[in-house]
Amino acid sequence: MKPSHLCILPIAIMAVSSCTSITGETETVVITEAGVPGAEVTDTTTFKATVTGIDATKRKVTLVSKEGKKLNFTAGPEVRNFNQIEIGDQLTVSLTETFSIRMAKPGEVIDDEAFGTVDLPPLGSKPGLKMTDTFQSSATITAIDTKRRKVTLQFVDGSTKKYPVRDDLNLAERKIGEKVVIRSNEVYEINLEKP
Repeated sequence: MKPSHLCILPIAIMAVSSCTSITGETETVVITEAGVPGAEVTDTTTFKATVTGIDATKRKVTLVSKEGKKLNFTAGPEVRNFNQIEIGDQLTVSLTETFSIRMAKPGEVIDDEAFGTVDLPPLGSKPGLKMTDTFQSSATITAIDTKRRKVTLQFVDGSTKKYPVRDDLNLAERKIGEKVVIRSNEVYEINLEKP
């Protein structure tokens, strides 16, 4: 994941758009502390649909959203308890994306990391799935434009990008060479409820 669409740090907060094609109800929560560089933006998108068709042989399920949109998908082997899915069941899919940026502490070692987890329900319980992907990296401040209130960050892949800085932050306190910690966490969850 390239963090070029993130715009936090001592940087202005912008809504983070979902990386998924799922459309549904989205709630955005932004957490900042006045005068403190950094922020956390959490987007939660929830999509609800009703099971209207099942092809057990091909493990295909047809869904209809609340808006009447018809969707088809194939349930892979990771979807346990497929045989319990029935026409009329209510499916809820949620994607929660959290992006945070903060200033690194002096001397802090920042490990670049990426990992994921998959939680499957026990055999015999309701079908479902929960996947989590976490990414952490760093960027370095390479330029500070106090007049235009912008900072340039260089990412680990060598790319750079300018970001606007929030008005409540004092740019005189920032220095070229300071590190920024970027962390993202995506939680994708599917739950099936009987009507």
